[in-house]
Amino acid sequence: MTVFLVIALVLAMAATLFALIRGIVAFLQTTKEDLNAPEGSGPSPARLKQNKMMMNRILFQAAAVIIVALLLLMKGNG
Repeated sequence: MTVFLVIALVLAMAATLFALIRGIVAFLQTTKEDLNAPEGSGPSPARLKQNKMMMNRILFQAAAVIIVALLLLMKGNG
């Protein structure tokens, strides 16, 4: 079980890093037109992609923290 959790932890950390990098790239690709969009026109596709990538990062980080907590609980009991 520990081996499975360690592999899952590595995958969650890799997914977190991937989502972080994609979010930063999406942020850097923001154009001046995206920033100067009229009020009430809604979020641009670039902003939606940024938000999606950063939300994925938070979810993957949460998964990694839960896996670490499970590993610590197993270590304390064993």
